Formats: sequence, C-alpha cells, structure tokens
Amino acid sequence: MDGFQAYGAGKAGGAFDPLTFIKQPQTVIRILCWLFSIVILGCIANEGYVNRPEEVEEYCIFNRNQNACNYAVAMGTLCFLCSAGFLALDVYFPQISGVKDRKKAVMADIGVSVFWSLIWFVGFCFLANQWQVSKAEDNPLNEGADAARATIIFCFFSIFTWGGVSLLSLERLKRVSYEEEYNKLFTPPLS
Repeated sequence: MDGFQAYGAGKAGGAFDPLTFIKQPQTVIRILCWLFSIVILGCIANEGYVNRPEEVEEYCIFNRNQNACNYAVAMGTLCFLCSAGFLALDVYFPQISGVKDRKKAVMADIGVSVFWSLIWFVGFCFLANQWQVSKAEDNPLNEGADAARATIIFCFFSIFTWGGVSLLSLERLKRVSYEEEYNKLFTPPLS
C-alpha cells in the first residue's frame, strides 16, 4: 500500500521534499507560466507607453490603443497571481487528505488552466493585430518595438505553457488511486 496515490499525490501528511517538487513537470511548466507573466508585465510597464517627440502625453505602443496595454497589464498581473496561487496549491496538495478535495483542486486547476490558455490566445491575437496596424509616424524613433514584440511572443508561448499545465492536470485527474476505487467497491459495514 505504499504506492497509493490520489490524483497525483502520495499519501496525505508526507514530508515535503523541495527537490522532488521542483523536478515535477507540472511545477516546471507552472514556473514558466509565472515567469512569462512577469516578462509580459515588465515589457508593457517599462516600454509599452511611448510618445511622439512633439507630444507630452504617452500612448500605448500598440496602435495608440490604451485597451491593448490595459489588457496586457491585466493579463500579466492576474496570471502572475494565479500562477503563484496554484504553485502554493501544488505545495499544499500532498497535505490534502480527502480524495474528493483533491479531485476538486485538480478540477479547478484544469478549468483555470484552460481559461488562461484561451485568454492568452485572445491576447496574442489582439496584440499582434494592434502591432500590425500601428503606424510608423506614431513611433518615429522606434522606441519600445522590442518590448512590444517580446510581449507578443511571450503571449504566444503562454498559450502552450498553460495548455501544457491543463494537459498535465488532466493526466493527474486520470490517475485515480486504488484507494478511491477500493473505497467505492468495498465500503466497510456500518455495524
């Protein structure tokens, strides 16, 4: 019975091993999601707003559309918080003793990961479109062009990292433990 697992975690109450935790594919991909959100947020916050030489007010580098920068900042911030939250849940996951509670955590992980994959796809399409229709006269010194391209490419990478997290969570969900099946098939008598 030492090999029992429930939704990808060992027996509840086991000791936490940071090295084993870091080596898990789901942890590595989730850390990549977290880093990509930092890069996107940093690119927009640092060089996402530019102005013409004769203007004082700064506008978004993506076709002077404030909504594009606001969307990228919101995505980056919320994804950063979400990634950190689910990393904390992954640390806490082996301590969850109930199989039903583990199942709820895995189902939430799947839903959130699919949601973020979709949101990053929409963001990639939106930002790439706004960058494509940007006018050269709006940014004659070509300031922040690398940051804009980095934002777009990391939005693209985020689609696949969040998709990978959702696939790994689906695999975790498929690994139903023997303990759960045993409890379903052989319930103890109530006497």
